[in-house]
Formats: sequence, structure tokens, C-alpha cells
Amino acid sequence: MTSNSFIPAHTQIGDPTSRRVVMVCHGILASGRNWRAFARAIVDRQPDLRVILVDLRNHGDSSGANGPHTVQQCAVDLMNLAKHLSVQPEIVIGHSFSGKVVLSYVKALPPGLCHAWVLDCPPGRTVAPAATEVVAVLKTLHTIAQPLDRRNQLITLLTAAGFSTSIAQWMTTNLKRTDEGLVWRFNLPAVQEMLADYFERDFWHFLNQENHTINIHLVQASKSDRWRDEEMARLKTIRSTSVHLHSLSDAGHWVHVDNPLGLLEMLMPSLT
Repeated sequence: MTSNSFIPAHTQIGDPTSRRVVMVCHGILASGRNWRAFARAIVDRQPDLRVILVDLRNHGDSSGANGPHTVQQCAVDLMNLAKHLSVQPEIVIGHSFSGKVVLSYVKALPPGLCHAWVLDCPPGRTVAPAATEVVAVLKTLHTIAQPLDRRNQLITLLTAAGFSTSIAQWMTTNLKRTDEGLVWRFNLPAVQEMLADYFERDFWHFLNQENHTINIHLVQASKSDRWRDEEMARLKTIRSTSVHLHSLSDAGHWVHVDNPLGLLEMLMPSLT
């Protein structure tokens, strides 16, 4: 991996002195705060754990990172954060975009005990990203002039553009207040660079290696629209005994919102 000194912003839930660390990474256009309730549920179940919620570069409070803005560079950021905090996470969780960040991160780790959870993130290259929801959202965001006076303005604009109210409300969490008004928390051009790189990354070969020293858990949400039939079929061909396949029932792509209890129960064996 290339060197980079950037340390992403983060929030710690639980005992800040605990050496048992879980690191959680959000998806594109989200932030660590979206996972706070789930992190507290982890700590409630397992009080000896410390959960670190990361704001990926160009998201949340993680501003000022130099390029390139790639999946691999996000993984370097995680390594910088772990070194900065003098921790070695036992469990690393990545949702959506961060699923590939976590795979890139654990790929570079020395042999040791670690569980990597990749949540609703197909591990291969995306053939036709232009039709995905997040690409459509990003395209629309370019048309929205800022600053805004009120968060409801964004909801009105996005629903008028055809997005659901839930998506519009979620996007208001990406606004921050300044003296001039509400502006994006994220760096929009950098986020687009990150997403373009995500679509190109392919981890199938890595997952098929036989000599993993890390347990990798791939979670497919039962109602997710992110998986093509050929990807689902390819999952069944993975030969490595260190790669574990899971299906989360009653959940779409937003696994921690749709079925947080089911996800927590799925994770618990690697948390205890």
C-alpha cells in the first residue's frame, strides 16, 4: 500500500481503555454517526468491547485528505487510525462501499486473529454502475445549489427529483451548518472518485485463496438489490474455508436499519 499520514475522524463507543476493539466503517455518502445505535447495541451485549466508528475520508468530520481517493487509500487510513490509537481490531466491519475497504485492509494485515465482516457488498467489479441509486443521487446533488436555509429544502428537492422520502431524509444527515447556511459535510468530487474506484475493484481472486489467516464473513441481505444472479452463483464457488457466507433475512441494503437484531445475532459468535 502507498503511504499516507491521514488519520480519519472517529467516535469511540464503550470503554475507551479496552484492548478488545471493533472497527465499523460506513458506506458511501454516510458517516460513523449512522452506526451509533448499532455500536451501542454491541457494547450492551458485550461490555468488554470498544467500538470505533470511522468517518471515511471526505465523509462526516474526515476532511482534508490528499488524493488519490481510492478504496486502497481508505484502507491505509484505517491502518493509520489503528496505529494512532495503538490498537489491533479483532473485528472490522464494512458496509457497502466499505466492504471493499475492509477487504483491502485485511488483505494487507500480517497473520493473526481477526474477523472481517463485509455487509451487502458484492466483492467484484461492477459492470454497469450508471444505473445504481447512489450514482443517481450524486448526479442530482450536483444540481443543488448551496448553502441551503433549511434541511426540509433538501427533502423537497430530492423527492421532486424522484427519490424516496427515506433517501431524502438520510441525505439531510450529510448537511452541516455554517455561518452562510447548510452545506455538504462531504467533498463531492472526491466522493465520486472514491465510488468510481470502488466499482473497478475486484476481490474474487483474494477470496478464493486457500491460505487466509483471517476469517472473512460475506453477508448478503435477503431483500437487497445489489446482487446479480451471477454474483450469487459465484459466491457458492468460493473454496476457501476461511470465507463464510451469510444471508440476513428481512433486510434490504441498509442492514443495520432493516434488521439490526438479526445482524447483531449473526455477529455475536465473532464478538464473544
